[in-house]
Amino acid sequence: MSAVERPASPGPRPRPGERVPFPVVDEITRHCVRDEEPETVHIEVRLPGPVAPDRLRKAFGEALRRHPRILVREAPGPWYRRRYEWELTDGPDGEVVTFPEPGPDAVRDARARALAQAPPLTLAPPVRLEAIPEAGGTVLLLTLNHTALDGPACLRVVATAAELYGGRDNSPAAPPPVRSAEPARTPTGTPSAWSRIARIAPGVPDTAPGASGTGTGTGTGTGNGMLVTELPVPHRPKGAPYTVNDQLMVATALSLAHWNREHGARPRPLRITMPVDDRPRDLTMPIGNGTRLVDVPFTHAELADADGTGMVALLHRTAARTRALKSLPRPQLGRGAALLTAPVVPVAWRGAVTRGLRRAVSPWTSTTLLSNIGRIPYPLDFGAEAGRARAVWFSAPARMPRGLTVTTASTAGRLHLALRWSRALLGDEDGARLRDLFTHYLHATEVDPA
Repeated sequence: MSAVERPASPGPRPRPGERVPFPVVDEITRHCVRDEEPETVHIEVRLPGPVAPDRLRKAFGEALRRHPRILVREAPGPWYRRRYEWELTDGPDGEVVTFPEPGPDAVRDARARALAQAPPLTLAPPVRLEAIPEAGGTVLLLTLNHTALDGPACLRVVATAAELYGGRDNSPAAPPPVRSAEPARTPTGTPSAWSRIARIAPGVPDTAPGASGTGTGTGTGTGNGMLVTELPVPHRPKGAPYTVNDQLMVATALSLAHWNREHGARPRPLRITMPVDDRPRDLTMPIGNGTRLVDVPFTHAELADADGTGMVALLHRTAARTRALKSLPRPQLGRGAALLTAPVVPVAWRGAVTRGLRRAVSPWTSTTLLSNIGRIPYPLDFGAEAGRARAVWFSAPARMPRGLTVTTASTAGRLHLALRWSRALLGDEDGARLRDLFTHYLHATEVDPA
C-alpha cells in the first residue's frame, strides 16, 4: 500500500487552533536563539532529474497535511505567561516551496540562506523548500527552524512528499533500532564528567567576503560556514563489534585532537555529543525534536595512542561506550533541562536563567556534536522523471561554545559529510583542513584486527 493510500498516523489528530505547550527541547532552544547564529537545520537532497513545480508544490503541501504536527506557529502571549505554546494551523501561512533562478551560484546562494535565515516561528510551517535545477537534475534544499523540529522528522515529511509526487512506495527499508533492556555499564577508563573539556582551537575566522566553494562567506565573522563532501562508507571487518557510527566517532575525535595539537592547545579530554533517535520511521513517526543527546568521552592518552593495535582498542572502547549510553534511559536533554522548563515562573524569567547557566557551564560543554543520520531509511523516489535521491546532506547548527558540528548520512554506499562551523571560530580554509583530517582518520579506522 502506498502513502497515497495509507491512512494517516493513528491516534487523535491535532485540531487547527489547538495549542500545544513547547516540549523541553523546543523551549531550551527557543531561550538560546541568537540572531548572529540562527538555529537552522539544512537538508540537501540531490535528484537526477527535473521536477514539475506545480506538482511538487501540491505533493509537499499534501505531505504537510499528512503530518499536521509540522503545521505549527508560535502562539502570541503576554510576557508573564508560564509557557511558550505552538498553535496548530489547517495549512501553510504562506508559500513554502520556491524555485530560485537557476545559475552557477544558485545552490551556493541557497546554502547561504539556509545558514543565515531561519524560517520564522510566527508562520506555519517553520520550514522552507527551495527546488533548484542543476546539471539536468534538481537540488531540493530544505531549511528548518530547529526550535520546532529536527532533520529526521523533516525527512519523514519529504519521504511522504516523494511518494505523493512519484506514486512509488517510499516506506522505510528497516525498522528503528531496538535498544538493549539490560542495565548499562559504564566502561572503565571513562573521563570524569567534571573534567574540563577541550575546546576547538581557534583558526582564522573569515573577516572578508569570498568563500571557498560553499558561498557562505558573510564578510563579518558572524553566522555559520559550511562544507559538504562525499566519501566512501568506511570498510568494517566482518564480525567487528563496532559500527560505522563508532568509526565516525573515532575519526571525529582524532581529527579534533590533531587540530588542537597543530594549534598548540593544551591537552584535555574530548567529549562528543551524539543524538540518539529511536522513533519509528513510518507515518506514525512523531514530528518535532525527537532525539535525545548523550556525550561520548575520550581521554587525551587514548587518542594519542591510536596507531595500529591502539586504533583497534580505541574502536572497541568507543563501541562499549556508545552501546552503554544508547541503552541508558535518559530525558532528551537530561534531568536538569526538565527542571529549567518547569512552568512555575514566567517563561521569560526561565529564559534568562537558562542563558546564564549556559554561559556558566560552557567549560564543561562538549567539544563538538556528531550527528550520524546513518543509512537514509527511505528511497526518496520521486518517480520516473525526477528519479531517486543520489545524495542527501544534513547540517546541524554550530553555535558557540562548540563552534563546530559534524553531520553524516549515507546513500547508495556513499557517505555524505557536512562540516558546519561558527565563523567566530573558524574560516573556510580551516573547514577544508578539518575535512582532510577527518578523511585521513576515517580511512585509518578501516584497520583489520588480524
